Amino acid sequence: MGAGGVGGGAEFDVIVLGAGPAGENVADRVRAAGLTCAIVESELVGGECSYWACMPSKALLRPVQALAAARSVGGSAQAVSGELDAAAVLARRDEFTSHWNDDGQAEWVDGIGAELVRGHGRLDGPRRVSVRDGDGGSRTLTARHAVVVATGSRAVVPPVPGVETVRPWTSREATSAERVPGRLAVVGGGVVGVEMATAWQALGSQVTLLVRGSGLLDQVEPFAGELVAEGLAGAGVDVRLGVSATEVRRRGDDDTASETATAAAPVAITLDDGSHLEVDEILFATGRAPRTDDIGLDTVGLKPGTWLDVDETCRVGSVDGGWLYAVGDVNHRALLTHQGKYQARVTGEAIAVRAAGREPDTGPWGRHAATADHDAVPQVVFTHPEVAAVGLSARQAAEKGLRTRVVDYDLGSVAGASLYADNYRGRARMVVDLDRDCLVGVTFVGPGVGELLHSATIAVAGQVPPARLWHAVPAYPTISEVWLRLLETYRG
Repeated sequence: MGAGGVGGGAEFDVIVLGAGPAGENVADRVRAAGLTCAIVESELVGGECSYWACMPSKALLRPVQALAAARSVGGSAQAVSGELDAAAVLARRDEFTSHWNDDGQAEWVDGIGAELVRGHGRLDGPRRVSVRDGDGGSRTLTARHAVVVATGSRAVVPPVPGVETVRPWTSREATSAERVPGRLAVVGGGVVGVEMATAWQALGSQVTLLVRGSGLLDQVEPFAGELVAEGLAGAGVDVRLGVSATEVRRRGDDDTASETATAAAPVAITLDDGSHLEVDEILFATGRAPRTDDIGLDTVGLKPGTWLDVDETCRVGSVDGGWLYAVGDVNHRALLTHQGKYQARVTGEAIAVRAAGREPDTGPWGRHAATADHDAVPQVVFTHPEVAAVGLSARQAAEKGLRTRVVDYDLGSVAGASLYADNYRGRARMVVDLDRDCLVGVTFVGPGVGELLHSATIAVAGQVPPARLWHAVPAYPTISEVWLRLLETYRG
């Protein structure tokens, strides 16, 4: 079918708005089921993850982790000299983004037999999508069975006085920048903030991390944020907690803020504690908003700019006829690429089942139900040390009213960890639901713990009883032996 220009109209079984990972996976599943599909994209095929999020950010962070790992082991530490080659890191990053060229991704869409329609797509009433390209051409598409919104989210920049004139970085600029700023302020202590502070400090910036709250990573166990803050400070980041920017301005040649101030001019920041800071760039990592403000939601009775509420098959229940679905960030269930792809697999198969005149299996263990979005969401924060967590934190479990037992263990005392890095520092925690006799949350913090996460995800998603988990024997000497130590502690 190939990449389509805009013009004329056509009918498909399924139309997908957005060709990011979630949209691509929906298209793949419905095509595998024999349904026809068009996928509409206004930017690059592959979406945020491929060009401005997961891939470029991890390409920036991996050299940081590799260098830190080499420096943490006697013998290799003596062989390491110098700092990261920033130009080489940025060049490698560019390779992972295909230099922001989506030809390969477009070929993949063609390869599965879906039609790629380039342009801005908007709903135009039930089962209709109007697409307009950059030259003003338009095309109307009609869906026989379903329209799937997979338009993702965008960075939110808070209304700080002066922000409109300073051209701040968001996550996009932070992952695609072509040069290393001498001084960088990062506003926000969430995942984007701490990861980008890690990367740019290692690449040569003097980073100041400004966090309104009392700690970092407030959605995970508190000790995770504490260890990450220590790691950032140890790397040279100026971590400031409990502060907010009250005004920003980019100085012009006359040392006053103006619309004509050059991007190279420094940014002056006033903080609510009365202090001032001057940097070369400022990154706001202060949350996300759905990209639904201009996709025609009003034509189907929904409010533009809102998150879309969905059921377990990711169908938007408030739209008559059951034809509208929403997957990925846009439904606000779990703003993570792997969860969006998971939802897309569930949704694509549910659409195919409904198209065949049957109802999907949506029970607690149903094939067509995105149940993992509730209490078994895994995430890795690629800082040094890493944070890997799945399920509920101790606080979240308590808020749900669960009767739990929390077990902690010092990762540094595990033999495999001590071999992994000299003076290894880390911590592990599991949260056990005593009434159901199963794990509901696991958190690891320490170098290399990201590779432990899938075992924890299986334990939580599978509701494995600790007594059964006792027979999953970890190999010695690996960091995975922490599982044995946690279970020994639990048994007492």
